[in-house]
Amino acid sequence: MSEAKRELDALKRRFETRLIGRREFLGRAAAMAAIGGISPLLAAQSAVAQTPVRGGRMVLGSRHGSTSDSLDPALLTNGLQWAIGFARSATLTEIDVDGRPAPSLATSWEASPDARTWTFTLRSGVEFHNGKSLTPEDVIASIAYHRGETSKSFVKPFADQIKDMRIDGQSVVLELTAGNVDFPAYLASAGFLILPSEDGKLVDPTTPIGCGGYTLDSYEPGVHATLTRNRNYWRDDRAFVDEIELLTVADAAARTSALITGEVDAIDQVDLKTIHLLSRNRDLVIDEISGPLHYTFPMLTQTAPFDDVHVRLALKHAIDRQEMLQKILKGRGTIGNDTPIGPSYSFHADDIEQTAFDPDKAKFHLNKAGLSELTVDLSAADAAFAGAVDAAQLFQETAKRSSITINVKRVPNDGYWSNIWLKEPFCACYWGGYTTESEMFSTGYAPGAAWNDTQWNHERFERLRVEAQSELDNEKRGEIYRDMQLILRDEGGVIVPFFANHVMGRNTRIQHGRIGADRAFDGARICERWWVA
Repeated sequence: MSEAKRELDALKRRFETRLIGRREFLGRAAAMAAIGGISPLLAAQSAVAQTPVRGGRMVLGSRHGSTSDSLDPALLTNGLQWAIGFARSATLTEIDVDGRPAPSLATSWEASPDARTWTFTLRSGVEFHNGKSLTPEDVIASIAYHRGETSKSFVKPFADQIKDMRIDGQSVVLELTAGNVDFPAYLASAGFLILPSEDGKLVDPTTPIGCGGYTLDSYEPGVHATLTRNRNYWRDDRAFVDEIELLTVADAAARTSALITGEVDAIDQVDLKTIHLLSRNRDLVIDEISGPLHYTFPMLTQTAPFDDVHVRLALKHAIDRQEMLQKILKGRGTIGNDTPIGPSYSFHADDIEQTAFDPDKAKFHLNKAGLSELTVDLSAADAAFAGAVDAAQLFQETAKRSSITINVKRVPNDGYWSNIWLKEPFCACYWGGYTTESEMFSTGYAPGAAWNDTQWNHERFERLRVEAQSELDNEKRGEIYRDMQLILRDEGGVIVPFFANHVMGRNTRIQHGRIGADRAFDGARICERWWVA
């Protein structure tokens, strides 16, 4: 049974469980069957509503989610986990729709002249869902949870930059090992959700209790989560909907069907092949925004044959990025140059020459590696990104012209992030990206980082990464980041064929303001920022 068939059957069971009428069920089933073979056409982002209203129920369908997911803030590997995290709790800072750090649990912050010491003033009157008042001790315990040698947290590279934490009245003072001008943006990560503590330690990292706009009523990882508005929320400009359900619908066809039939109100990662159909439906709206989202093929650089830089360069020249951009993204994005720093970043080096599809150059690098031909396995599933399997197969075809045989291994969607990513030497992946270059490099390219998916450990690159964090002069900082992007293009273990736009679909009863581009579903804050009209 195909993945799409399984997901459609699951949706049908949900319809039957809710006891809808037979005629309505058959109508919805017919609509599901009608979605195949659709030509692409992308509608412009809709005009945004101005006045939020409270009440109602919203059902969201996401391509993310796995049975191995957890509420543990150290282990949030996908966008659905981030959305649930931001709904149930809060961080000291948040990223606003302009991509800048903004107040959240901290009303303000100050830095020492060298950006080594940061003082965050906490908001008063904040309560957790169990009635406990937020204290500076909760903040320190929540951050400390990610520190230390035994931590497996994806934000450990950020937390380990903190040398000392102390309380000063209603403020928390964080002293860093070195200056870091981007540190407030780091603390906006869902990894740094603030949770209740006791005796200086978190009560339970997997607790559903937070201080966010919604209480988590039920959670079945990889299936669904249900949330109810926290009527004692400390913000009055968020959390408009009374009830929210988030569903994992990994298959693109099933996700589209769910939107068309009204089973869900909004979806992320619209299948671009269905845009033409969706745009004809007056009850549906397509939202599109560009940002740091990028799709990748990471290679483990400590594992043969990818430990040879010439093998990596051969593969980089064996991929036709322009063709892939058009066929996989239907042109909805920009070509990548094997670095995670795309056009949305402040220090994107757009003057660096683009790595081109060049079979002769690919063969040249194979010869430099002592090879006349190359055979590698590439693991892929659409859980990695919509169209990942098609992208891998397209890569397979173009690589043949470079004497490279790519065996595409299609693997299950469920468990992809726990069984394939970080384990298989060559696979498909996506990165939602981060607000700053230093966050992106610290998370995915620092030695020992939990999400360093290429096993990248380059002495000069690491020296530049640390230097850039504390550089206060933007011109010098830009030069450093340009050098780092060059190193990754020429020596790195990741192929970044393109940066993708966020393309979301919703019915017209769902409204929103301006959309954040730092992650899918409005910076993963859809639960708080969208409403039912």
